[in-house]
Amino acid sequence: MRPDAKPEGLRQSMSWLHTWSGLLLGWLLYAVFFTGTLSYFLDEINVWMKPELHRSVPDARTPERALEGMQRLASDATTWTLVLPGERQTAVSASWRAPGAAPGRAGVQRAELDAATGEKIETRATRGGSFLYRFHFELHGLPRVWARWIVGVATMVMLVAILSGVITHKKIFTDFFTFRPGKGQRSWLDAHNATAVLALPFHLMITFSGLLLLMFMLMPWGIQAAYKGDTQAYQAERRAAGGGGGGAAPQRAGRNDAGAAAMAPLAPMLEEAARRWPEHGVGTIVVNQPGTARATVELREQGGRSIVNRGAGERLVFDGVSGRLRESPSVVAPSAANAVYNVLTAPHLGRFAGPALRWLLFLSGVVGTVMAATGMVLWVVKRLPERRKRGRTPFGHRVVELLNVGSIAGLSVATASYFWFNRLLPADLAARSDWEIRGFFAVWLLCLVHPLLRAHKRAWLEQMTVAAVLFIGLPLLNAWTGGAGLPLSIARSQWSIAGFDLAVLVLGALHAVIAWRLWRSPAVATPRPASRAASAGGAGVGVRPIAQAPEQKA
Repeated sequence: MRPDAKPEGLRQSMSWLHTWSGLLLGWLLYAVFFTGTLSYFLDEINVWMKPELHRSVPDARTPERALEGMQRLASDATTWTLVLPGERQTAVSASWRAPGAAPGRAGVQRAELDAATGEKIETRATRGGSFLYRFHFELHGLPRVWARWIVGVATMVMLVAILSGVITHKKIFTDFFTFRPGKGQRSWLDAHNATAVLALPFHLMITFSGLLLLMFMLMPWGIQAAYKGDTQAYQAERRAAGGGGGGAAPQRAGRNDAGAAAMAPLAPMLEEAARRWPEHGVGTIVVNQPGTARATVELREQGGRSIVNRGAGERLVFDGVSGRLRESPSVVAPSAANAVYNVLTAPHLGRFAGPALRWLLFLSGVVGTVMAATGMVLWVVKRLPERRKRGRTPFGHRVVELLNVGSIAGLSVATASYFWFNRLLPADLAARSDWEIRGFFAVWLLCLVHPLLRAHKRAWLEQMTVAAVLFIGLPLLNAWTGGAGLPLSIARSQWSIAGFDLAVLVLGALHAVIAWRLWRSPAVATPRPASRAASAGGAGVGVRPIAQAPEQKA
């Protein structure tokens, strides 16, 4: 620093921090944000990726048919659990525990039942939307703890970038209402500011709540001190006081110590539940010791009435033989600490959000994804005048350009390809779900290599075009490969299927608009890369920016 230079102020310091914290982990944060946003429709993605479930259309007799199906499928089980179809699923999700099964999840068997017949539906092996959901906080192919630490640190960096960005832009709310198209750097800055401010409360919520969800791993010292390192004891006590209990524990007594008995009709029990819960209805049926004199039928309210207790609804427990109502346990009120934790993390998970709120969260996530993308592109555009002045492209700048194309446009291509692999791979392929995921990463890797072989603008244009075509083609692929086509799913009110098709059409249209604007924008020549390898990466025609006009000074 020169002796006569003024010391750097707070805003200048925050600008430097915002720029570099956003860039260094920007590509990872973009992938986390992108896949996390898609995870708000986790159940809808799961249903779409199992077209065998599309023929399941529920009606008023679905609960009775599901119980009849379980009597054929698992008559000797000690517990039946049936999650009834709702606005986010078409079939009955059944699980049961056979006699002598190992404790915990390992002893539970699962199946999907046709809502119209109660018969088991054989579905293709797929990780579905769960892969995208897990990727956004556990990545893939890394030890779980390492991956969560990486995402946790990146989330901390994102929170720093958001806060420093607010401090940096003294006219941030004024800039929100200002957009000047065709102005190069100024246009990118306007877009970045607008998307940042539009969903600023969401950005703060999603990053802070993400850290809360990981806090037991990131800050374990309190648990270690109070529970002597026994984290399982802490989690058990927390679940007991959390207010989100899923009901009474299944009875463990064997079937041989109770005589056989016929089940009482289910319809009167459902009528009692409908009288008590006219708005929500029954979401889950749990039958303990079915077919015996000790059988009980537990009906659980669908959805929840408050995120304070993680959406836990009321329960009704009936005698399985007489049909008499035994008890109506009240919902356990969580402690103050758990209530605050549940309220802060529920919007991040989105599990108890209705359709309108879920779409609002999804659109806020899209805005956040665009904010991250425009920030990374802005880093490149802002430095173009300096590169022209130097007459060369520094190697680091070229690397950022390549990673921007591969991580932004390339992730869209890879995600759309993941859905195509789901339908094009043979249904009986061994390790089929693994091949879907391998296809996702193979396409993404190709998209990272592709910008090395093409001019910068050309790479953006080609990948955005491919993404648009793949997304727009998914509804046609769905109907062609045995799924419920868009007209049919709308006619049946299968909105989990129709919503997916409509959402990918919107995504495809968005990518098509970007590709069209890239195609229409005039090419602005920029210096060739400094190194021979980077020059080859520019395909011999120089690197071309996305900007539509020569940049102005900020």
